[in-house]
Amino acid sequence: MEAFFANLLEFFYILIGLQFAFTGYKVLRSDQDKRIGTALFWFDLAILFALGKWLPAIISGALVLLLAIITLVKHFVTGNFEQDEERAEAGADRFGNLVFVPVIVMAVTALALAQFVPASGAGAIGIGAIVALVLAMAIFRAPFQQVLHESNRNVQQVGSTAILPQLLAALGVIFVNAGVGEIVTSIFGNLVPEGNQFLGASMYVIAMVVFTMIMGNAFAAFTVITAGIGIPFVIMQGANPAIAGALAMTAGYCGTLLTPMAGNFNALPVALLEMKSEYGVIKRQAPIAIALIVVHIVLMYTWAF
Repeated sequence: MEAFFANLLEFFYILIGLQFAFTGYKVLRSDQDKRIGTALFWFDLAILFALGKWLPAIISGALVLLLAIITLVKHFVTGNFEQDEERAEAGADRFGNLVFVPVIVMAVTALALAQFVPASGAGAIGIGAIVALVLAMAIFRAPFQQVLHESNRNVQQVGSTAILPQLLAALGVIFVNAGVGEIVTSIFGNLVPEGNQFLGASMYVIAMVVFTMIMGNAFAAFTVITAGIGIPFVIMQGANPAIAGALAMTAGYCGTLLTPMAGNFNALPVALLEMKSEYGVIKRQAPIAIALIVVHIVLMYTWAF
């Protein structure tokens, strides 16, 4: 069973790679600016997703570096598609809340599989996505060509932000293996007086927020900051590890609200909603995030100790 779901997960990666390859082909056939560099970016990403399991590490690394170079020299551009407002409004009036059904079905399917078929693992999300896609095609009577067009449009509009989760997950592993936790301990050891529980709790919360903003991922920041600050300056001072750890994680989510590095939460909605300000989502979330940071410091000091 586990082997089946492992192969199924690989199939989903190949499917994603084929979608990226199709986007590269469409970009290459278009007349947009910097189409060569943009198409090369998508073909590169397609190879990494579809063949990454079988590629030697040095080849995969070279392909990742090529992605960075294309972006760095500004030969990659996001797609620009005209929105048919009348058609969109007509579709909204016709289908109403039915547009949410495929999304809900995808979540419920993935959750049910993960709950009752533990071997499904990450493949449960892919299965849920396929079920939701078939259901959406049935509800909206969309031909397969339209599915390809809309998928290509979304991929191009989101652009390089789409690969942020993969890059940030890798960054977390690099930070841990590079011994960043030990460096953080040595830095903050001179700032936090021994036995000062309030200052220790404050530094733990603030460091989680800042590192999450840098890394874009609270899970990646948690390992580094807990090893460097949480254990020596909070838990070793008598704090309850379960309470302190839980509050540190949710404090990290406050950092998620404040950074463009959290692509799925802050950059992706900007691209999908075609907002004028690339920081529009963050600006709306900032006051709430700052208030929650203060609340986390108070809660950690009063609840954990």
